[in-house]
Amino acid sequence: RVGVEWPRSRAPLFDAWIEAGKAAGYPFTPDYNGKEQVGFGRSQSTIHKGYRASAANAFLKPAKKRPNLTIEVGAMVTRVLMEGTRATGIEYAKDGMTIRVDAGREVILSGGVINSPQLLMLSGIGPAEHLKDMGIRPVADLPVGRNLQDHLAVLLMWNRKGAGPFLHAMRADRMSLSMVQAYLFGTGAGTVLPGGLHAFIKTRPELAVPDIQFLFRGAPPGARLWFPGISPAYQDGFGIRPVLLHPDSRGQILLRSADPRDHVRIMPNFFSAPSDLPTLREGFKRARDSVYQKPLDPYRGEETAPGVNVKSDADIDAWIRKTTITAHHPSCTCPMGAGPDTVLDPDLKVRGIERLRVVDASSMPDLVSGNINACVLMIAEKAADMIRGKPPLPAATAA
Repeated sequence: RVGVEWPRSRAPLFDAWIEAGKAAGYPFTPDYNGKEQVGFGRSQSTIHKGYRASAANAFLKPAKKRPNLTIEVGAMVTRVLMEGTRATGIEYAKDGMTIRVDAGREVILSGGVINSPQLLMLSGIGPAEHLKDMGIRPVADLPVGRNLQDHLAVLLMWNRKGAGPFLHAMRADRMSLSMVQAYLFGTGAGTVLPGGLHAFIKTRPELAVPDIQFLFRGAPPGARLWFPGISPAYQDGFGIRPVLLHPDSRGQILLRSADPRDHVRIMPNFFSAPSDLPTLREGFKRARDSVYQKPLDPYRGEETAPGVNVKSDADIDAWIRKTTITAHHPSCTCPMGAGPDTVLDPDLKVRGIERLRVVDASSMPDLVSGNINACVLMIAEKAADMIRGKPPLPAATAA
């Protein structure tokens, strides 16, 4: 099962951060997945009884003993087998052999945002001119690999006055015992993340959904095990990461060749749209402003990243361009929909192709206003219902 838990950490730093958010003009939201997303609120994580409720733990492991399931490891799918515009199976390589598998009903690709487009294009499904350039005969001319999106983020950091509970727990002997306790019982310090807070804000009041997310951390990037007399404790710190939720920039996935062993070309095109950098800059300013509110005075030490000398818009932009990373939410390279810019129909079937679906984050037409893990799991749940032919739930009615 997929469990969802509130954070186990109740470090005073995060209570102070909620109060700092209020002082900066943001509300407290008791549940950002509930009635109101906007505001500062406690995090929710896919954890069940102290253990990570990953897709593998929640879905794959319980199904491993099913007689109708075969799991091949150390294998690489090379293409979808096609008869005209009909998918008939897959081909994969393992131990130096090429193996064909015929599909009884349909083929379902869940290769992810990078590899699902690669497999489609290797099978002749994608931008026709690009496929011809790669020496692949086009079967269906679709915008596969386009519309690549990801959430961009930067990390602002401060030294912390004094030491927090996570640094205390990271002493080597304590954490060794904590990890044993976490492994055996799902309890203790080894199950407590140095976080526990999220925030979603709108940089303009007229926006329909938040455009910036704040991720909070109660430990510095260099946090490590330490022990007196052997390895001194690290300088404690905390940080806030503003995340650009709805970038206008679009990237692309392209093949390098018709060889499935060749890595694809990933062209994210970050900040190619003129609105993205100013929006993330505004998120940066608001994140920094929240940290300098009075409730965080007892915890806030020296600003270490980017540092107080980074003040002007030009300086902030330069620092953002230098340090930006993604939030690891790539998506949207095989978007579902009804228009000409889509690859899949609303049932996740590849347009113009029989018996072929794509079920993963590539099917999202646009980024959601937050982390994508739960959304991808729900896409898979819905796809499973459609594949089984399960009727949709009736529309909710007001009492």
